[in-house]
Amino acid sequence: MYATIASIMARIVFMGSPEFAVPVLRKLADHYQVIGIVTQPDRPAGRGRILTSPPIKILTDELNLPVIQPRRMSEPEAMQQLHLWAPDLIVVAAFGQILRPEVLNLPRLGCVNVHASLLPRWRGAAPIPAAIMSGDELTGITIMRMDPGIDTGPILSQRTVQITREDTTGSLLLKLSAIGADLLIETLPGYLNNTLIPEQQDNSLATYAPMIKKEDGLLDFTLPAADMERRVKAFNPWPGAYTFWKNQVLKIHRAHTIALLLEPAGRKVIHHGLPAITTCDGVLVLDELQPAGKNILNGKTFLSGARNWES
Repeated sequence: MYATIASIMARIVFMGSPEFAVPVLRKLADHYQVIGIVTQPDRPAGRGRILTSPPIKILTDELNLPVIQPRRMSEPEAMQQLHLWAPDLIVVAAFGQILRPEVLNLPRLGCVNVHASLLPRWRGAAPIPAAIMSGDELTGITIMRMDPGIDTGPILSQRTVQITREDTTGSLLLKLSAIGADLLIETLPGYLNNTLIPEQQDNSLATYAPMIKKEDGLLDFTLPAADMERRVKAFNPWPGAYTFWKNQVLKIHRAHTIALLLEPAGRKVIHHGLPAITTCDGVLVLDELQPAGKNILNGKTFLSGARNWES
């Protein structure tokens, strides 16, 4: 489906913040008239707590587009700028704030969201980790028209992606962000020309993916080993799965399971030269891990310098 001159000239404001949104904005700016960007404020990051811009702000500087970074869209200055831009459409991708009706109803064509799941499954802030933790075989991208609910608006298009055994949240995010950018550009012409009919979601099939917190990364070894393996993948790269060793945080970046029952759960053992921890129904073998204050190590290298791992 091809865009008309009128649709190409539509005035579009983009709202997004993290790395997921970068390919979406880049492709949108290549094909349409993006007149303004709304992203999250700069925040301290890293060990040095250095004030850091979100990835979309960095791309916005590269594209030489006007940008605002309100803490809340309800701020009068933010709403004033939005009215001055007078967008025909707002495109949202992982913005990080719930939009009020005042924002949703401002553009004549409403707001369109690029969401990283096959809605209505995994509405909410963390759909990629949720899909991995639940052992889903498939996920995908949904382009939807936003309404006042949380990811409850009618669906414009979807594309399915297989979750591989090797996928982490980090690797799946890269796949989905690229697919989301392509699908948005394929979907917008029909939406802008009013030839695409939105499809209402089946609310009876809805599941919710709440925001991940840092403390969620702490592993509970009384759970099944397969669950632990999925959590390691789901929390890679953030917040990072972890346990404690010698009263310090030990991050686990990659792991696999062995169907070997050793009691009790939570016991530290060595399996074929690799560090491992028992669970309620097997063993979680630690392939890559990171002691506090040190670099990421493979399991064998870690064991060569770790004293009393099995104590």
